[in-house]
Amino acid sequence: MITKPTMKTILAISSLAFGAAALASSTPAIGDGPCCGAKTAKAALASNVAEKTIVETAVENGNFKTLASLLGAAELAGALSGEGPFTVLAPTDAAFAKLPKETVEMVTKPENKALLQEILKYHVVSGKAAAKDVVKAKNVTTLNGQRVDIVVEEGTVMIGGAKVTTTDIMCSNGIIHVIDTVMMPETKNIVEVASGAGSFGTLIAAAKAAGLVEALTGGAGPITVFAPTDEAFAALPEGTVAELLKPENKERLAAILKYHVVAGRVFADQAAKLDKAPTLNGKDVTIAITRDGAKVGNANIVKTDIQASNGVIHVIDAVILP
Repeated sequence: MITKPTMKTILAISSLAFGAAALASSTPAIGDGPCCGAKTAKAALASNVAEKTIVETAVENGNFKTLASLLGAAELAGALSGEGPFTVLAPTDAAFAKLPKETVEMVTKPENKALLQEILKYHVVSGKAAAKDVVKAKNVTTLNGQRVDIVVEEGTVMIGGAKVTTTDIMCSNGIIHVIDTVMMPETKNIVEVASGAGSFGTLIAAAKAAGLVEALTGGAGPITVFAPTDEAFAALPEGTVAELLKPENKERLAAILKYHVVAGRVFADQAAKLDKAPTLNGKDVTIAITRDGAKVGNANIVKTDIQASNGVIHVIDAVILP
């Protein structure tokens, strides 16, 4: 199902930036406060670890050399040494070794710095989430803006397809959970994802005719698209699509398409909490949860939360008209 953030929330989602200043306030480190007697060896070790930042802990651990190196190459080590707090899903050196050698070489090239940053941010969550809290969630939103799913089965915790092997490594500015696989975010933009699906040919053709391709490929920042399928366009009165695609109807077509787009990443659980949402058209579109499912305008939402590098797609079965 889908959720309803306020406009303030939507704008906050769309403007999410990676950096300590954009994150939650810090949480006191383990070991702070008055001493309460002799500590066990385990407690003493936790206290010592919590005096170090996430980056310092990763470097001294010895199993995260590749991660530490990539953080440096992406110029993110400084951010993860900041106040935080952060929760880092940290792939080990063995996890990085699973990747094809050419993949690691590719992302470390200077011209691919932005891509490397997105991959690393996909392993970081704002705030301090201990294992007991993580297992209660269905997913978490990363600093990359995309979500990773959490699955718990028979005592095994999987996050974004990676197995969590060690939890709750406490640091002065957050917490580390160790994973055995490097998670890869979606790197294709909304138009590329839609093209690959094979069900949105008319939508893409209409976006090109309306001059909106740049907005759908990242020019407008993170967005949410309620995407009508080819069948949805075919259900319009005969000749409607052909008429809209004419150059003289470009502005009208753009207005219709913008009515299907909301600023920011609005995931299904967030959209479901809304009665309406402001579109790029300037008008609000209604959102409702009925016995038959979720609706936006007059359309049924048939598939949700298809992630893209610049937003999220929800598939609908009808073209909604402003």
